[in-house]
Amino acid sequence: MQPFTFVRLQYRSGNWDTDPRMPSNLLHSLIQYTTVPVSEQEKVVSLESAELFKYPFSYLSGHKLVQFNQKERQNFETYVKNGGFVFVDDCNHDIDGLFARSFEEQMRQIFGANALKKIPNNHKIYRSFFTFEEGPPTTSFELNGWGDDLVHDYLKAIEVNGRIAVLYSNKDYGCEWDYDFRNKRWLAEDNTKFGINIIMYALTS
Repeated sequence: MQPFTFVRLQYRSGNWDTDPRMPSNLLHSLIQYTTVPVSEQEKVVSLESAELFKYPFSYLSGHKLVQFNQKERQNFETYVKNGGFVFVDDCNHDIDGLFARSFEEQMRQIFGANALKKIPNNHKIYRSFFTFEEGPPTTSFELNGWGDDLVHDYLKAIEVNGRIAVLYSNKDYGCEWDYDFRNKRWLAEDNTKFGINIIMYALTS
């Protein structure tokens, strides 16, 4: 089995290099909770590059404008339609923010107006490793009134052939998990566990 590689997508617009400690934190959790072999460093891959197609999982985030060029758009579409999984996280936690509006517009242009849909809170992604009975766990940013001051009790997704190909969050999980993994011991409950569900779903669906 090939080691799992956490791939971060680099795109030309906006700011793609957010939450720098989050990948190593999730990779540490994969080692802690699962038997999945892990490549211990995240890998940055340009959305314009064919290298993307080597990896089953990728992550895209930002605060600013998302405006794919033709090659980025083409690769994104080909990747997800051929079995790739993209976890997309809005670092603004704001459904009316620039990242959310521009990313959702990109998805409309590529996949159609109704492609991004809310997924039910009993979806199997919430049981793919740990169990989350109430759907997506709430982040501290939601509880503290960051961004749009809402607690989003859902995630959205684009499905291809009955599986989630693009998982989309306005909950700012990237920043929620952006801390040194050694500080996890101070938490009453490890808040990265849902990240394990996302990765395990991507690898097994």
